[in-house]
Amino acid sequence: MADHKVLAGAHVVLPTGTVENGRVIVDGDRIAGSAPENAQVVDLAGHWLVPGFVDLHNHGGGGASFTSGTVDEILKGVHTHRLHGTTTVVASFVTGEMDFLSRRAGLLSELAEQGEIAGIHFEGPFISPCRKGAHDETLLRDPDPAEVRKLIDASRGQARMVTLATELPGGIDSVRLLAEHGVIAAIGHTDATYEQTQAAIDAGATVATHLYNAMPALGHRAPGPIAALLEDERITVELINDGTHLHPAALELAFHHAGPERVAFITDAMDAAGFGDGRYMLGPLAVEVKDSVARLVEGGSIAGSTLTLDRAFKRAATVDGLPVESVVQAISANPARLLGVYDRVGSLEPGKDADIVVLDAEFDLKGVMRKGEWIVDPLAA
Repeated sequence: MADHKVLAGAHVVLPTGTVENGRVIVDGDRIAGSAPENAQVVDLAGHWLVPGFVDLHNHGGGGASFTSGTVDEILKGVHTHRLHGTTTVVASFVTGEMDFLSRRAGLLSELAEQGEIAGIHFEGPFISPCRKGAHDETLLRDPDPAEVRKLIDASRGQARMVTLATELPGGIDSVRLLAEHGVIAAIGHTDATYEQTQAAIDAGATVATHLYNAMPALGHRAPGPIAALLEDERITVELINDGTHLHPAALELAFHHAGPERVAFITDAMDAAGFGDGRYMLGPLAVEVKDSVARLVEGGSIAGSTLTLDRAFKRAATVDGLPVESVVQAISANPARLLGVYDRVGSLEPGKDADIVVLDAEFDLKGVMRKGEWIVDPLAA
């Protein structure tokens, strides 16, 4: 009986809507449908209960890089994001040498098998030198399906997503290969036209890597990839809602056209997330973080973010004025569905993992539960 907890009195956001004065019952590491009479009751009146956040695109945090860190450093980075409500995280790599990325994929696949991360995302090296952002241009290469296959194989079934400039030679064939292997083909760091983007979607691409960023701007004669990605119902668009990467009007445009069921909030976080200003390395490139904005030392490109998803949630619900239910879709349910783990996480339903975030009336994070254990205790003063 001691394993049962009743989180009571809160606004509980369910797939069907928000329940006022609701409750979520936790039995061990799962959400349950009922509780014994003597279960522990946690009074969370005035708070919001939402599902744990799911981050599709994250390069590190807490001073640790998923691309280059040791196992202990990677776990520290994962834990840093858990403290901010991200109970499910995909580890993203930046561009590197193929052999290096293969070795790293082998290492991180073990952490995925242990349940510490939700898989691996390769953001590069198969991206456009015209839109490289914070990637080392000397290491970029065309998306040869044989090389894409090499990274998938090195991941031992844990590759979840590969970002491609699909207009490059081999791009469309690589999209088809990824789709056949059940790996998300994401269009990003691309210089594609509207028509080239449509062709990649038809071939099986399903995600837009950080929409708007590292792609041609929306044009009225040459609409480019943004229009194609927003209008197609097969695409989920990633958005970095930190106030730096996107103007609020661009976010509103994406939500208006894609709808809350086709948006995924991501951090694109790098080592400095949850750690602070200073000098860092993003892969082989030096980054300066000042006032929480990360930029390359050489050239000044934005270099990932220092965002955590609790801040993205608060901004969406306050500055952007989005309905809380829509924010929950974008930050939990949609990414969980994309990753194929919605049967376990992404909503507060009986039988799922007890991954729960507690927010106060101002949408500041007050509690984080992962698999039934408090990582951040809402009752600890």
